[in-house]
Amino acid sequence: MNTQALLQDKPDTEILSERDMANAIRALVMDSVQKANSGHPGMPMGMADVATVLFRRFIKLDPLHPQWPDRDRFVLSAGHGSMLQYALHYLVGYPDMPIEELQRFRQVGAKTAGHPEYGHAQGIEMTTGPLGQGIATAVGMALAERMQAARFGADIVDHHTYVMAGDGCLQEGISQEAIDLAGHLSLSKLIVFWDNNAISIDGPTSLSTSTDQLARFKAAGFDVQDIDGHDFDEIAGAISHAKASGRPSLISCRTIIGKGAPNLQGTEKTHGAPLGAAEIAAARLALDWPYEPFTVPEDILEVWRDVARRGADERREWSVRVSKSPLGDDFKLAVQKQVPATVFEELAAFRRDHIEKATKVATRKASEMVLGIVNTATDLTIGGSADLTHSNLTVTPGMRSVASGDFSGRYIHYGIREHGMAAAMNGLALHGGFIPYGGTFLAFADYARGAIRLSALMGQQVVYVMTHDSIGLGEDGPTHQPVEHLAMLRATPGINVFRPADIIETAECWELALKYSDRPSVIVLSRQNLAMLRPGYTEENRSARGAYVLRETAEPRAVTLLATGSEVEIACTAADMLRAQHKIAAAVVSMPSWELFEAQTPAYRRSVLAAAPRIGIEAAARLGWDRWIGDKGAFIGMHGFGASAPAPDLYRHFGITPEKIVATARKLISEKEY
Repeated sequence: MNTQALLQDKPDTEILSERDMANAIRALVMDSVQKANSGHPGMPMGMADVATVLFRRFIKLDPLHPQWPDRDRFVLSAGHGSMLQYALHYLVGYPDMPIEELQRFRQVGAKTAGHPEYGHAQGIEMTTGPLGQGIATAVGMALAERMQAARFGADIVDHHTYVMAGDGCLQEGISQEAIDLAGHLSLSKLIVFWDNNAISIDGPTSLSTSTDQLARFKAAGFDVQDIDGHDFDEIAGAISHAKASGRPSLISCRTIIGKGAPNLQGTEKTHGAPLGAAEIAAARLALDWPYEPFTVPEDILEVWRDVARRGADERREWSVRVSKSPLGDDFKLAVQKQVPATVFEELAAFRRDHIEKATKVATRKASEMVLGIVNTATDLTIGGSADLTHSNLTVTPGMRSVASGDFSGRYIHYGIREHGMAAAMNGLALHGGFIPYGGTFLAFADYARGAIRLSALMGQQVVYVMTHDSIGLGEDGPTHQPVEHLAMLRATPGINVFRPADIIETAECWELALKYSDRPSVIVLSRQNLAMLRPGYTEENRSARGAYVLRETAEPRAVTLLATGSEVEIACTAADMLRAQHKIAAAVVSMPSWELFEAQTPAYRRSVLAAAPRIGIEAAARLGWDRWIGDKGAFIGMHGFGASAPAPDLYRHFGITPEKIVATARKLISEKEY
């Protein structure tokens, strides 16, 4: 019988030991929040018993190797209860979580941030805090586990994703998108613990909800259990059952918020404030915990450290299996997520070929063509779309769909769940072994916004394919025509936003998205066909500088036309008209990525922008453009929402035309001369 099986049959003395172990969590939580004079003690104290059983008897991790690929993932979706995770990390022995870090809870530079932050401390699988993101991202982690297991076998990939979620996580709309997808795909390695304490910030949850959560999860295809969250045997039995189930699991843990604080437990007063010195003293008496603050007796600490010792044994056994497996080397390469050089060689050949052909296609079609090369040259990429596959053009020949019972495919049908898709892609990326991309319309970046922000905050290589990027989508009208979305995405730190002007820039932007492994990319693509604009092939990826002079003038510039995406072609036409009709020398600058342009040297930026008057041209809102056009520049674009009509008519209606550019340029030049 293995170690876990032995641990699951425990005599009464061991149950008493687990009670002491759980009380160690409660004491550390109370003390840390009190010292910081800030934090949320209620959830950690209420879920301490569940956490103790999970870690003591079941979880598989090695604190000395926190990135072990086959570890279980523990996601604290209710991230405000972060002290639960920090207490656990101290108790099991993560090297970067000594007791001093708990004493520095919520202070500048501490590992113990107010909410768990990915990359800030070891063993934190994702940044949580925005409620619902944890459970939704965990769906992607659980999906990644099943997909890797399909590729490499259960000897190498066989782990669970455990989630602790609160009432708030389940009330947020993204949770429905997530559990629907998880149930549909039968993600049996996903186990969700619901901290069912019936309390929210405002008071009892009955103030705002009467949903039968058990019925909701059952309807989504989950295996559902309802237990006493303070009964160690019930907790262990429920986890054992969930691990044996062929479906994702919800374990409803009926708990008392702030359990152990005799005068405040069960009330909203323990949710988000220190308990106070008097209540903590009373709690120590009630819990029979006579120790000084931040003190855990050595015998209790040693039992906690058994978790790490067990995990180290399991990791060593796993390493032996990997070394003996014929797929072991392939697995190691996949975990490294290094895109083969052949991908970039073939993309260079693609650019050379289509410059010679002067290929004119919509950039969404160009993206599909590029993906055909990428997906053939590497199997790291995992595609998908929020029910817009044949509009986003995100599937390529040979890609099979992922389905319940068959996770060997590479294409995920996320359904009409933009937010859930973005969160699941974060989970796929965080898990390791994959570079996920997923498509929707740019206008629906609003729906995915919360998860996109976390992609950036966590520095995850997720590629968002956003098509139908402007009024150029035409008849669907203003609800589907993005206006403010580019500004929103560009304002978000840590994202590369690409709006390519033609097939060549599209290939270059995809190459950059694959090379920037420390951040998400948004590739913004047109519905309408766009001419190939690049005058000749160069080995240099010109989009890598963010902006470049596409067409320079022979004589000193009289005006510089700055544009992105579909409007670069319009700018080129205007430049031709200015020269032919008015003898005005107009340079054209393509700006596929503001972020990368901003990262260039001041000298390079000056050489591109130059001193002549500038006109910014983009079928979107003006916000942000003044940085590039200057105080005396002009902007041609959208000043309100769009309308329903054929695309060419809309461009004329809103004045985004070569003629308008010509008139604006002449006015700027005359004003400068005056």
